[in-house]
Amino acid sequence: MKKRTKRLVGGLALAAGAFGAVGAYLVRKKNMGTREQLYRNQDADVWARPGMMVTFRAELMPGRDRQERTFRVKELLPSGRVKLEGAMGEHAQKEFVPFR
Repeated sequence: MKKRTKRLVGGLALAAGAFGAVGAYLVRKKNMGTREQLYRNQDADVWARPGMMVTFRAELMPGRDRQERTFRVKELLPSGRVKLEGAMGEHAQKEFVPFR
């Protein structure tokens, strides 16, 4: 091969690599945008909100009626746990009767 041909092929290979890198960057950027949107929407999807009534499972408070096991959510913590009015400590979603 002549020197000129080698330079032309080398330039084409370099250009193809650059286009591939730009394409990969754009695909990744597109995926990152949707991932951020998913995280943003995840904040709106929580299992309890302040002021909501939640009921402890009967296994955790045996011998008490449903009304005695029901409390109002005072605060939702970043970890997903809740603080309740009239109950001490933080509580997880697993401790309560599922919604219907």
